Amino acid sequence: MFQILVVEDDRDLNRTVCAFLNASGYQATGCLSAGEAYDAMYSTIFDLIVSDIMMPGIDGFEFARTVRSLNEYIPILFMTARDDFASKQRGYRIGVDDYMVKPIDLDELFLRIGALLRRARIAASRMLEVGSFSMDADEHLAMLDGEEISLTNREFNILYKLLSYPKKTFTRQQLMDEFWDADTDTAPRAVDVYMTKLRSKLAGCTDFEIKTVHGLGYKAVIK
Repeated sequence: MFQILVVEDDRDLNRTVCAFLNASGYQATGCLSAGEAYDAMYSTIFDLIVSDIMMPGIDGFEFARTVRSLNEYIPILFMTARDDFASKQRGYRIGVDDYMVKPIDLDELFLRIGALLRRARIAASRMLEVGSFSMDADEHLAMLDGEEISLTNREFNILYKLLSYPKKTFTRQQLMDEFWDADTDTAPRAVDVYMTKLRSKLAGCTDFEIKTVHGLGYKAVIK
């Protein structure tokens, strides 16, 4: 059974999330502060962390940074009222894997946790394979039928993200938040240019495709 650590200083929300996760087949442990969470992590090996940002004492950013320095692969999901771009970018740069804005839809939280746990198994190996196509995150190497495909760093990272969450739609803004600098003047439509380049470079790949979700963004669909 997967062990999930919930770090949220709102006692009622913490209790609600933990009860929901326990009823959904996970083993959830609730902590009201980062200090409590550190203590819990000494005695239990957790598979995923759900954390608030605005907490007394050690905030979610500092907590996530410390966790990430100790464990490169454990998924971290921020669950917070802060919806500004700067907070999202700061979280992603620290190493947070996903971001949900309160009020939280518990069914969506369940889906996101499942996706993060699947991705964690991929990240632990640092290899991703889809049929005859493979990606090595350590070497930043993409191969199709044994031949290297030349990708820029941004192209590689975008494609790795899409294939790590097959069938999950990423909006243009989500991709901009993660893969472009905060001070960039680039419009979200710049993502379209990168998708066109990726499709061109992957024209010979029949194992998956990058689909446009009209009005939203993009997703990878494995055939």
